[in-house]
Amino acid sequence: MAIIDNAVYVDGRRVATPASLDVTFDLLREHSGMAWIGMYRPSEEEIRAVAREFDLHELAVEDAMSGHQRSKLEQYGDTLFAVLRPARYIDADERVEFGELHVFAGPNFVVTIRHAERPSLTPVRERLEEDPEMLSLGPDAVLYATLDEVVDEYEPVVAGLENDIDEIETELFAAADDDALSRRIYQLSREVIQFQRATAPLTGMLEGLLRHIRDVKGEVELQRHLRDVHDHAIRLSERVNSFRSILDNALTVHSTLVTQRMTEQSITQNDQVKKISSWAAIFFAPQLVAGIYGMNFDEMPELHWAFGYPFAVLLMVVFAALLWGIFRLKKWL
Repeated sequence: MAIIDNAVYVDGRRVATPASLDVTFDLLREHSGMAWIGMYRPSEEEIRAVAREFDLHELAVEDAMSGHQRSKLEQYGDTLFAVLRPARYIDADERVEFGELHVFAGPNFVVTIRHAERPSLTPVRERLEEDPEMLSLGPDAVLYATLDEVVDEYEPVVAGLENDIDEIETELFAAADDDALSRRIYQLSREVIQFQRATAPLTGMLEGLLRHIRDVKGEVELQRHLRDVHDHAIRLSERVNSFRSILDNALTVHSTLVTQRMTEQSITQNDQVKKISSWAAIFFAPQLVAGIYGMNFDEMPELHWAFGYPFAVLLMVVFAALLWGIFRLKKWL
């Protein structure tokens, strides 16, 4: 069943819980109160029925039926249409899961349409029903309470992102898998960007709602509550923006550290190649002398000289020592 909860209120108190939309419409006209219809993934026909009864604008109805809308607040005549993107953080996958909530707030009705399991608006309805004075302010009070719930549910998401960012900052200077860390930073950056897209419009939406209530309704107490949610949304937006900056810096630092480590490895390899080349040259000099005097020729200088052998050995030692000194001077050894 698409209708989760359906009630008619008079002076902030529930007077009826109709079993169908037709009964709701009849009771609303009879009591001259406010109808609050909560729907979960309704069919097109159910949305059309509500739209016909409350004369909802066709463009807003199309948005509600198609879903996948950005966060926004629009006004069609005396009806406000809000799209909210509630979210929750899946810590195991380091992923932000988004829902979608549409709210129609008219002169005497509120229609909430959820396209995801969260957030449940039952706690919102229960809190408002416990405060008839607030609920008596009408659909604007319901819209405020819904916004407040969505913004409050962003707090665990922010905490989860912040915790993962702290872990990344710790891993940056640790001996870790560079590819895995790069992939983690990139994926978390993508989640932060998506979360930023969902939360960034909130401040503008709340400012527009505040102006509407101040200029049209003049409800001072509701303005105070909305300003509190607005302040919360501003702080939330600032923290999310800082997350994006931190992750961008982390990716830059990580790239720098990877480059530095590769440079250090290259330098180490160069030093090792120098040492190997130096010792190869040192051993090559005696082999050259030995190879020349080991050739089977009768006519060779110093071949029949009595000091020929000591001279050859001395020549090999001198060449080796000379090369060792040169390489030592150049710090190759």
